[in-house]
Amino acid sequence: MIKQPAITEYLEIALRGASLRQATIANNIANLNTPNYRRVAVEFEKHLAEAIADGRQIDLDEIPMDILRPQNTPVDSLGNDVNLEMEVGEMIKNNAMYKTYMRLLGKVYRKMELAIQGP
Repeated sequence: MIKQPAITEYLEIALRGASLRQATIANNIANLNTPNYRRVAVEFEKHLAEAIADGRQIDLDEIPMDILRPQNTPVDSLGNDVNLEMEVGEMIKNNAMYKTYMRLLGKVYRKMELAIQGP
């Protein structure tokens, strides 16, 4: 039987997704000058939001973390579509989300600690 996930489990899956996204962004930047390289992106928030919105019990390990090749950015003369400014912007945004998830997780754990310690 699958139980309804706790908030900590939602935050942990979000952290895993953000970590995967950070790795793909770093890979995109590393391949900035690689001929015919097409950038990759990670999509998981949509799947997580859909599972939560369904209101059904879910196994968070079954939430897909899709690695896609969007192919919606222009290619250069080498056939490469990595745009350094866009990747850095995505990295900054992803880093902010990761920090937010970490702060929320820290607050949840602090509340648990206070509840255990009592008054």
